[in-house]
Amino acid sequence: MTEQAERDHVYLVDGSAYIFRAFHALQAMTRADGTPVNAVYGFVRMLTKLVDDADADYLAVIFDTARKTFRNDIYPEYKAHRPPPPPELVPQFDLIREATRAYSLPCIEMAGFEADDLIATYARMAREQGFGVTIVSSDKDLMQLVGPDVRMMDPMKDRFVGPEEVFEKFGVGPDRVIDVQALAGDSSDNVPGVPGIGVKTAAQLIGEYGDLDSLLERAGEIRQNRRRENLIEFAEQARISRELVTLRTDVPVEATLDEFGRRQADPTVLIPFLEEQGFKSILAKERARLPAGDALAGAGDSPAAGEETYELVGDEEALRAWIARIADAGFVAIDTETTSLDVAEAELVGVSLSVAPGHACYIPLGHVVSGQGAQPEAPELDFDGAASLAPEPAPGQIPRDAALALLRSVLEDPGILKIGHNIKYDMHVLARCGIDMAPVDDTMLLSYVLEAGKQRGHGLDVLSSEHLGHDNIKYGDVAGTGKKQISFAEVAIDKALDYAAEDADMTNRLHRLLRPRIAAERMASVYETLERPLVPVLLDMERVGITVDRTVLDRLSVDFAERAAEIASEIHGFAGREFNIGSPRQLGEILFDELGLGDGKKTKSGGGYATDARVLEDLAAQGHELPARVLDWRQLTKLRNTYTAALVGQIDPRTGRVHTSYSQAVASTGRLSSNDPNLQNIPVRTEEGRKIRHAFVAADGSELLSADYSQIELRLLAHVAGIEELREAFRGGADIHAMTASEVFGVPVEGMDPAVRDRAKAINFGIIYGISPFGLARQLRIPRGAAKDFIDGYFKRFPGIRKYMDDTIGFAREHGYVETIFGRKCHTPGITDDRNPRKSFLQRLAINAPLQGAAADIIKRAMIRIGPALAANRLRAKMLLQVHDELIFEVPREELEETAAVVSRTMSTAADLNVPLVVDTRHGRTWDEAH
Repeated sequence: MTEQAERDHVYLVDGSAYIFRAFHALQAMTRADGTPVNAVYGFVRMLTKLVDDADADYLAVIFDTARKTFRNDIYPEYKAHRPPPPPELVPQFDLIREATRAYSLPCIEMAGFEADDLIATYARMAREQGFGVTIVSSDKDLMQLVGPDVRMMDPMKDRFVGPEEVFEKFGVGPDRVIDVQALAGDSSDNVPGVPGIGVKTAAQLIGEYGDLDSLLERAGEIRQNRRRENLIEFAEQARISRELVTLRTDVPVEATLDEFGRRQADPTVLIPFLEEQGFKSILAKERARLPAGDALAGAGDSPAAGEETYELVGDEEALRAWIARIADAGFVAIDTETTSLDVAEAELVGVSLSVAPGHACYIPLGHVVSGQGAQPEAPELDFDGAASLAPEPAPGQIPRDAALALLRSVLEDPGILKIGHNIKYDMHVLARCGIDMAPVDDTMLLSYVLEAGKQRGHGLDVLSSEHLGHDNIKYGDVAGTGKKQISFAEVAIDKALDYAAEDADMTNRLHRLLRPRIAAERMASVYETLERPLVPVLLDMERVGITVDRTVLDRLSVDFAERAAEIASEIHGFAGREFNIGSPRQLGEILFDELGLGDGKKTKSGGGYATDARVLEDLAAQGHELPARVLDWRQLTKLRNTYTAALVGQIDPRTGRVHTSYSQAVASTGRLSSNDPNLQNIPVRTEEGRKIRHAFVAADGSELLSADYSQIELRLLAHVAGIEELREAFRGGADIHAMTASEVFGVPVEGMDPAVRDRAKAINFGIIYGISPFGLARQLRIPRGAAKDFIDGYFKRFPGIRKYMDDTIGFAREHGYVETIFGRKCHTPGITDDRNPRKSFLQRLAINAPLQGAAADIIKRAMIRIGPALAANRLRAKMLLQVHDELIFEVPREELEETAAVVSRTMSTAADLNVPLVVDTRHGRTWDEAH
């Protein structure tokens, strides 16, 4: 856009796109009266960010109205196949318009026209008045408007779209986008186009013939028979499509551009609106903008008063002053800055500290000159004549060894509390520098314990925004250089100061806000006996890691690749031609269009047929070979790409081991999750998956010991639901699945058909997850009526289980959460909204969460106790992995028997239930042998 910055600038926001993006991006949220507001919340967040960041002199939000427009008169099928909006979104449309007006922004819509037509009309008016225009949307249909005075801003990708980006998308300039769309059509809007012509082909044709009319006139010249015939036969359809995709620039709009002038929001309108919706974090931010003393400011809800003071510590004297301040306070909020988010590769660059809200410091320790423009033109030669390319230390930072020595004096002091956000990461980094921090508090875990399942994640940026109304500085703002980002070590020290110190400051503020709630909301037991003491346990496990045999992985990679290639050849043979097996669209065309294996079901996006595992399994069950082999091909390909090939690159060259990272604050039930790499999802039900576990081996002279809780969730069900028959069965060591089959189906245990037992097993485990007749029928491959009869019979025989399920759902609807037997709260937002299409899922979640959550709590209790128990018995075993109900240890071979006994005893006594906790132990040279 030429000289756009010097002219008045008009921003036209595609409000309808904002609505759907917000709705699908956020989980269900309801305000006090039960009205869903997740789309309203997301819309306000996106809109206010745009208003704050944009250089707009004029700004308006444009909305669609009813679906019927002038285009339906041209082509009645236009958008006819689109489903109605989700019922929980419908009441939010009016609230979103109200939100727009509450921020004193024009809310523009017009019956009979789409938002795109209004945007096109206002863009024309702005250009005619000499204004620059930015259209805020990711809608490709608006790209036809891009030109010298008009650009788009794609909020999905956070980038501006000009003619070059339009060419990347369509293969033509903005002035020919309409012609390409007319040929290619648009399945999402039901624009027909010309059969057999996609965007790429359309761009080639328009590039060759100039425009649509010339192409259609000369269609007879095209050599390719089918393309020529389609262009001739469907020429009128292409012209109709052109009318449908062409945006109107002459809509008789009523509002003028003058009415789009930027205005401050009226607090007497805005604040009550935000209060009514219950948007606390947005409310805090907007109140903070109000003049001091304003009666609406609500000082009690706003963040700590006072401007931030962040200090750059570059000498020992200044650091000693901070050390003394920390010693006097008895606590410190701490954050580390490193070269990588991957803890295995992260090197310490600096440390930030805070002891009072609004006051923090940054201590640079590893910044370098390279990357800041100060690198010498030619490298110097070292003593042996080789070029020395080592970066120079940046000026203005304290000597590293001196700083670490001073920091160690307080960070290892047991009388000083260290507060961090995801502090396990900082503990890893500092440990490599010789500093072992203890004791610690973690604001991420405080938030998790208080609001698991309710909060939109527990990252520092999210919590700062939600609780403090503060938007943290983004990493790209300090380390971004155009499209690239430099390492934090290369960021100029003065530029790094605010970014780094802010993290410690916000952590401090959050701790002051969240820590008192732990006691007030009676969550101290969960935090103090489970989550907090688990941090050093996981830290040790991650440090140790597990040995992986590279040769086994390499051999498996080759084997999987060769077998996948053989299966691919078989698949192509069944199909009668080659195609991309990894492409769902191409696979769907083969299965349903060419082979006619069924009617097929289109995906929600309309991009092709659904070809997920369930679809393929159903087809395979009907005796079709091709989908069965595709399942085999997918498994081998996934195992190779996700594990055998990837794990080789994740072996730490310093240790020869793989070091997974455990996250405590992800699953709402309290379960740990493993990542980088994920070692909890290695398939164990297939031979190929078990082969991967052969690569995980014990060190020389040791073996791997597996200790696994037996049927722990079923035992918990018997405990919490009070089912005496199940309790007695577990106490007597009976085969619980055979006993259930005998009770439900009326057959004796002796000589029972294994298939009958398998049905009972499926029901037993399915009940834990609130299985439906449809789900059980699918799993057992029986009629739905028979599955319903099985479940009805189960509940008739064990009515206490049905009562437990109904009571649990009722509790969740009344309180918005369920609890484990240890007091952990698993929130269930949206469960009270009977219009929520996820209602059944949320009810199943509510049924299972107390059981899965209690199982997670029990194994955490065991993990915390096992270390002291091993030490008390002078055993050298190391705990390596946790895989939900299983723990893996590396044990010196001569200590196997005693270690197994200590581990089993500790795990089986981790909770006092009215049924026994049984632990199965096995050992072997490899993980598979130990399993």
